[in-house]
Amino acid sequence: MIYPEVLQWSATEERLLLTHDVSTVSKYAYERIRAHKAMPGVIEINRTVPILTAIEDLILIAECSLPREWEGKILYLPLR
Repeated sequence: MIYPEVLQWSATEERLLLTHDVSTVSKYAYERIRAHKAMPGVIEINRTVPILTAIEDLILIAECSLPREWEGKILYLPLR
């Protein structure tokens, strides 16, 4: 399965992972957290979220937080 490799790459590169796959990625992200592996964070956006809403939320996250604040967390958009 590709998701463990993507999450490993994300951790190695210290990058948040943005995904539409709300049914699968979180499973592997929680596995990394339970195994005490680096997991810099996942932002999951359901495909039904309007693009403008997703962009506004992502801008808010980028401008109002630091990457390390998302370590080990999964965030679901929209924020509202």
